Amino acid sequence: MKVVIAMDSFKGCMTSIEAGKAAAEGILRVDGKADVAVRPLADGGEGTVEALVGGMGGKKRIIRVTGPLGTAVDCEYGIIEENRTAVIEMAAAAGLMLVPKEKRNPIYTTTYGLGEVIRDAVGQGCRRFLIGIGGSATNDGGAGMLQALGFGMLDKKGRQIAFGAGGLEHLASIDDGNILPELSECEFRIACDVANGLCGPEGCSAVYGPQKGADQAMVGQMDGWMEKYAWLAKERYEKADPGQPGAGAAGGLGFAFLTFLNGSLEPGAEIVLEETGLEQYIKDAGLFITGEGRLDGQTAMGKAPLASAKLAKKWGKPVAALAGSVTEEARRCNEKGIDAFFPILPYVMTLEEALAPANAKKHLADAAEQVYRFWLSCTYGVIR
Repeated sequence: MKVVIAMDSFKGCMTSIEAGKAAAEGILRVDGKADVAVRPLADGGEGTVEALVGGMGGKKRIIRVTGPLGTAVDCEYGIIEENRTAVIEMAAAAGLMLVPKEKRNPIYTTTYGLGEVIRDAVGQGCRRFLIGIGGSATNDGGAGMLQALGFGMLDKKGRQIAFGAGGLEHLASIDDGNILPELSECEFRIACDVANGLCGPEGCSAVYGPQKGADQAMVGQMDGWMEKYAWLAKERYEKADPGQPGAGAAGGLGFAFLTFLNGSLEPGAEIVLEETGLEQYIKDAGLFITGEGRLDGQTAMGKAPLASAKLAKKWGKPVAALAGSVTEEARRCNEKGIDAFFPILPYVMTLEEALAPANAKKHLADAAEQVYRFWLSCTYGVIR
């Protein structure tokens, strides 16, 4: 009988593929001839490049780009040559994690580096893009990214505006006469799990600006600049809609992809499930195993393990989830596709001990072994 394993990463100790292989080790202890398929799982955020590159035979590429503060940073992204696809986490080029707390100020932070990554991927032959936009340090409406791709984000004197949300104050016109020609051939699937519009009390400046270092006065200023930006975009692109769900994602980056690059905003986990073809593996399986580092109420709201569990339930498969830790709210997962979940820690230990990669892999393998033993017993009446 076939077992399919798709684990999200256990942050700090195991990637998606490493976790899957650890679970497979536990199953193979019981039956060395078991048909076990390990597939990648992610939600478009941290770990997506690692999961898809590792699980789909891709390669990693590291390039030097302009970071959110305007200084150079090394950015890693993935290329899957078979279908000319680039897998990018915008946070690797313009993420909040790249900005020290004392320097966080969205007036100045830019998405220019993300545009540089896209340009590089186009030069490598990529025409399909899977881009996770969570964890941004920016609120520039994607203006920096567009500049790197050849768009003119111009002030009254015809000069490129400055980096950051502050540059939008001086935006007077948008020109697309010198954009990268290959963009017309490109498809952008954007992993976006928020529904905020661009402007207003639920817009990117008001909701996410404070997390990036903005005070209330700055929030008001940035929201006004965003409104002007949206109005200028609408003059040239009829489809520009600042109220569209997700337009405010990543400080307005969602708006830029929708308006200027014909991008689609989709739940991150669903993109990954479709791109990896997980359903084709699950439909012939007898058991599906998923999991992540922490199973909680957020999991039940649609994170990657739950999305994969729903896919398994479409084909009537039993689903077990393994996690480093489990909260009381995780019980909600039982109502949404996960038949049973199990914490992998065998005894009380320090967080440092639990996160040690060797320990984590052993504990996950041990837990998977017991889950598989129980499933065999229930299915066949004996451990074969």
